[in-house]
Amino acid sequence: MNQSTTPPQARQFSSRTPLAAVGVKLRQLDLFGPVREQVRIAQKTVKDTPVDKLYDGFIAILAGVRGMGEINKRLRSDSVLHNAFGRARCAEQSVVQDTLDACTAANVEQMEQAMDMIYRQRSQGYQHDYRAQWQVLDVDMTGMPCGKKAALAQKGYFANQYNRRGRQLGRVLATRYGEVVVDRLFGGRTQLTTAFQPLVQAAERTLELDAPKRARTILRVDGGGGSLDDVNWALERGYQFHGKDYSVARAHLLAQSVETWVDDPLVPERQVGWVTLEPTGYVRPIRRIAVRCRKKNGQWGIGVLLSTLSAVHVLVLTGQSPDQAGEDTAVLLAYVHYYDQRGGGIETATREDKQGLGLTKRNKKRFEAQQILSQLAALAHNVIVWARRWLASHEPKIAALGILRMVRDVFTLSGYVVRNGRGQIEQIVLNHVDPLASRLAPALRELLNPEHVSVISGEI
Repeated sequence: MNQSTTPPQARQFSSRTPLAAVGVKLRQLDLFGPVREQVRIAQKTVKDTPVDKLYDGFIAILAGVRGMGEINKRLRSDSVLHNAFGRARCAEQSVVQDTLDACTAANVEQMEQAMDMIYRQRSQGYQHDYRAQWQVLDVDMTGMPCGKKAALAQKGYFANQYNRRGRQLGRVLATRYGEVVVDRLFGGRTQLTTAFQPLVQAAERTLELDAPKRARTILRVDGGGGSLDDVNWALERGYQFHGKDYSVARAHLLAQSVETWVDDPLVPERQVGWVTLEPTGYVRPIRRIAVRCRKKNGQWGIGVLLSTLSAVHVLVLTGQSPDQAGEDTAVLLAYVHYYDQRGGGIETATREDKQGLGLTKRNKKRFEAQQILSQLAALAHNVIVWARRWLASHEPKIAALGILRMVRDVFTLSGYVVRNGRGQIEQIVLNHVDPLASRLAPALRELLNPEHVSVISGEI
């Protein structure tokens, strides 16, 4: 029987070898560098610096932890994984918790600035070519349930959870790229009517949007951001707007002016029609489309869409020929279907983060600690999106995987790494029994080629 000549101490097993490979890449990019430069937490260093402990928390989120209490099990016990990310050791979970609890409002601001720097350095959204195509920013809120003793835990809207307390997470997504531009945490009673402008302003700073860029940026929002004041504020800033009117009463009034209702071929029991009343109160020209859906009680549920986009633009954005601009029905349905694409944009991204990254599972009593956790989760989301793009360039099927599949199936693939005499990773071996191993190996090999790390699929 042949025996390996590799010293036993140089060969180490890991249950997350692809994630370790991504860690090698992130270490080479010095992804967390801006956090080390910007964030100054008033906590003494014993074995690990405060930022090192935040880094451990970030790696743990990528590894799929649902709470920081899982760090010891998921990360600390896997030396291959935290070593690949550049950590000689992993902090104990209670120490990471203490660091989060030590964060102040100033630290939150520093962290947000660091996230902006990382986004500008690594994202596609920041590098978007505004002259070639529209930048699409989806804006939305989602509930973050938590214990009633947590700071700013208030009774608010939490889907299918009545009388529940929690906070609200506001998000701006660069939808073309699936990247989180900004995440901001609010009290439980805060709605998009209050958070819309602060969220857009934060995204404007992150993306450094000047007037020409704002003119080529579409803000797509649901009814919470469709008040007259919010729409006019966005129009005055020069943005394109595509969203739902906030007022239900106004929607019913405007729907009465529809002369012809058109059946939507994609959604049964839904009809759409042009609002014929002249829009008043808006600072720029705007088109309005009434939408009505049959409810279970037989009555109509009515809403009104608002859009500054031209017929040609909305046809192109929905993948149709601009030659249809003269076809009234095609244009009408294009406006409605473009709003529907929110479901595959920010709504899908938020749902995937809840499923794959446990977004709503990590709750801290202190509001500042929860804000830091939200920033780490947003960074984890973007890293997964970037890693998917890196790997998909060599294995296109990976492009179709969501956040959950990336964390659960791609990152969680057993194998081992081989280190040289200097302790550097020189080879990664993926468990050939896993059906993804043969497809991932070439993609990871290409990713780590600049680091002179070979990746193969073999027996472990």
